[in-house]
Amino acid sequence: MIIARSPLRISLGGGGTDLPSYYEKFGGFLIAGAIDKYVYITLHDTFVPDLLAKYAELERVTDASQLKHPILREAFASLGMNGHYLEVTSMADIPAGTGLGSSGSFTTALLKALHAHKKNLVHPSELAEQACDIELNRLKEPIGKQDQYIAAYGGLTCFNFLPDGKVEAWPLKVSDETRDNLEDNLLLFFTGYSRSASAILKEQDTKSKSDDKSMIENLHFVKDLGQQSKAALESENLHEFAWLMDVHWQRKKQRSGGMSNPKINEWYDLALANGALGGKLIGAGGGGFLMFYAEDKAKLRHAMRQSGLKEVRFRFDFEGTKLVIS
Repeated sequence: MIIARSPLRISLGGGGTDLPSYYEKFGGFLIAGAIDKYVYITLHDTFVPDLLAKYAELERVTDASQLKHPILREAFASLGMNGHYLEVTSMADIPAGTGLGSSGSFTTALLKALHAHKKNLVHPSELAEQACDIELNRLKEPIGKQDQYIAAYGGLTCFNFLPDGKVEAWPLKVSDETRDNLEDNLLLFFTGYSRSASAILKEQDTKSKSDDKSMIENLHFVKDLGQQSKAALESENLHEFAWLMDVHWQRKKQRSGGMSNPKINEWYDLALANGALGGKLIGAGGGGFLMFYAEDKAKLRHAMRQSGLKEVRFRFDFEGTKLVIS
């Protein structure tokens, strides 16, 4: 039995600049944080030649190339595995389509498990790039690279996405006190809306490829906000970081009409009136989780709970994609 787990993530600045349609021309930068909510993949040998795949659906096929699940199919293909005599199962702490990077976490955990089955050692950068190859190149999803990289590395991590496709990664340089305060004062609330990141990001991707002036300027601005967020966190100015989150969200909403909706805007305004110093919708937009920075957490929690929103409490993960059992 092999069990691999991969953390979900929150974006802390610069999100959206990790799409190839932008960084291949201008370079991208963002900060992301892995959290202790996970996607798990189990893999074990069976006594029948078929491949059994269990996720939201159940598939039994004679060869991995016949799988309907696109990431499962392409992961087996990328490692030259036919899946004979294997059973693979996925589970997650948070449902997909909620803005926490579950697709990237699923892919990195799956690849980690398959590599373990083949007795391969794989570096986080290699694991992340293989996951990106599956989602961006093989499946042509109009998404970015941050989810795969932060899932593989874990921690509070800065990423440069270079025009040649290479990615530079290094830890955010924050004190223990700042990290603990950030962890304590960031709150996640589920909006109840799920959506496809690909559908939301397709508009951004198309406009970036066509050099749409407003989209490019928006992403330039957001990349600069990412650098400012890094500076604020590393100088222990969490109030500045919270204010930058709000600036980021206001600018992010301009990218697409599907980024928010009246109900999300109402919840956001309610949070700012009840202790939140800043916040934003996590992920591509359109639904998922609202994240706020608040020092008066009791007041914010009460207001959000009264509005029917469910909080998901979290801590940061500093292990990245790992084998739990092998």
